[in-house]
Amino acid sequence: MKRVNILAIGAHPDDIEFGCGGTLTKYSQRGHRLFLMVMTGGGSGAPSETRMAEQAAARQILGAEEIFWGGYQDTHLGVDAELIKKIESVIASVKPEFIFCHFPDDTHQDHRHLAQAVMSATRYIRNVLFYEGPTTQNFSPQVYVDIADTLEVKLEALQAHRSQVMKTNIEDVSIIEVARSCANFRGIQGRVKYAEAFHALRLFINI
Repeated sequence: MKRVNILAIGAHPDDIEFGCGGTLTKYSQRGHRLFLMVMTGGGSGAPSETRMAEQAAARQILGAEEIFWGGYQDTHLGVDAELIKKIESVIASVKPEFIFCHFPDDTHQDHRHLAQAVMSATRYIRNVLFYEGPTTQNFSPQVYVDIADTLEVKLEALQAHRSQVMKTNIEDVSIIEVARSCANFRGIQGRVKYAEAFHALRLFINI
């Protein structure tokens, strides 16, 4: 089996785990190389030092080799040439076969702006998939991944972000409950029990 490199990009610690943690775990368990790029330290949700340490713990759970930090301030991620070049630099280093990122229609400006920058930075990449999060809007997926066998690892990785578990802005509902419910809903759409769903910017099917 050919090993491929996978790059997942998120605006904040825990975005990647929610959006595609189950899929990434399937890749890493099958021997593929997994890399993360996180653009901010998430300092608006808790001290950046805390959130970056949580992300490091989640990286190990997912089986990712390395985290590339963007160094931007939380809530201040803008679309400009500098951001696009940073993403391009990591792409050149990792040489990924697949890239995962936020869906562009999102109520959080960091998610929205990062997705726009990724569309420019990945213009020569063959496989680019957008994932969803709690603030995603108008998401119409065409691609589904059965994560029944990796859901608990995904939830463990989310649980590693301890400072954020109850910060859903929904009374008495944790991010773990939201993620499990989302996986069940997408699974029902895809005719399995649990799934992650993606909107493809580009996706090549090798025949």
